Amino acid sequence: MTATPGIDIYGTEFCSYCAAARMLLKSRGLPYNDIKISNDPEARREMEQRSGRRSVPQIFIGGQPIGGFDELCELDESGELARLTGSQPE
Repeated sequence: MTATPGIDIYGTEFCSYCAAARMLLKSRGLPYNDIKISNDPEARREMEQRSGRRSVPQIFIGGQPIGGFDELCELDESGELARLTGSQPE
């Protein structure tokens, strides 16, 4: 079995797209690092530097930026999320 690459989600507590991304990953059994940027200017700078974007969520798989919730859904629907994470598609 292949180890799951690290997944980082930069987001806020009150963002519905951030919550939806977390729920999608949980529903697939994928662990992730939940990096809250609401009250953490350093984490926000880190997110902007890594992604080149200011919007949330910003999601990284194996250190590679994939974008936000819409892009995560596209990866999931195409089966690419399962391939990238070494998990089984539902």
